[in-house]
Amino acid sequence: MIRLGSRRSPLALVQAETVAAALRSGGHVVEIVRIESYGDRHRAAPDKSKWVLEFEQALLDDRIDLAVHSAKDVPGELPDGLEITAATAREDPRDVLIGTASLDALPEGARVGTASLRRAAQLLAARRDLRIVEARGNVDTRLGRLALDHDDRLDAIVLAQAGLDRLGRDPGVRTLLDGPTFVPAPGQGTLLIEGRIGDPVGAIARTLLDDAANGACLRAERAVSRALGADCTSAVGAFARRRDGELVLTGFVGAPDGSGWAVDERRGPASDPDGLGTRVAERLRRAGADELLAAARAAAPHDPEDSVRKARPS
Repeated sequence: MIRLGSRRSPLALVQAETVAAALRSGGHVVEIVRIESYGDRHRAAPDKSKWVLEFEQALLDDRIDLAVHSAKDVPGELPDGLEITAATAREDPRDVLIGTASLDALPEGARVGTASLRRAAQLLAARRDLRIVEARGNVDTRLGRLALDHDDRLDAIVLAQAGLDRLGRDPGVRTLLDGPTFVPAPGQGTLLIEGRIGDPVGAIARTLLDDAANGACLRAERAVSRALGADCTSAVGAFARRRDGELVLTGFVGAPDGSGWAVDERRGPASDPDGLGTRVAERLRRAGADELLAAARAAAPHDPEDSVRKARPS
């Protein structure tokens, strides 16, 4: 039996069931083990690496065999003894603005909900008049804030299109956020499977779940974040796609108030995604990324229990 670790949210369980179905198609018996993460217990914690800590400890303690993560939540450095065993095919990586037919159609001073510094930075880069309101919780909880009739109501919210697609949600009026500054989080739309180094179960996951083409894109994106020393309080985006046998990689770094940003796009061989990501990060740094990252960290909420475990770089 393969023990598959998953968070308890509806989206996480849908994602885990997708992975479990692929493993079962190979003739394996799968049990989904639901784990409550630190991030579930402390939703205001700014460091998203804490969404995966309990899963990594469960892997190290041999309580689960594989863990299913949203790739954008997985830090760039993993604990000793663990590895990424598979990266799935990618769903639509873009963010979607729900509640309006376009960004320009929002009234001046509109209240837009997101808990992501990256999304806030990108929205304010396009519309400095918007009021960014913290919106946390699962997808349905956040969608519900559009229907309220009191002061907590939002004019629009930003979610990942991939999550809506996986849940089968049709939120009605919406617009996909495209353009040079609307760069998704590294790995957005991809599921990562984490396991123990040398465990035969990892080889099974790699055979049944890994999408090699998307894996190269993911490596390039994660290399940008790693080379910048970004953590999960950073307003950083990275998105790679294949074109004419090469990778095209776009990187974004922004100040959380929209007052400044840097964007770079480079092409490189698909055989060296880490090198491409490093080059994009270096060019962003020359354009002022370090100052922008420092501003984002200064604006990030403080986690009062950060001493529980030091966060690793994302």
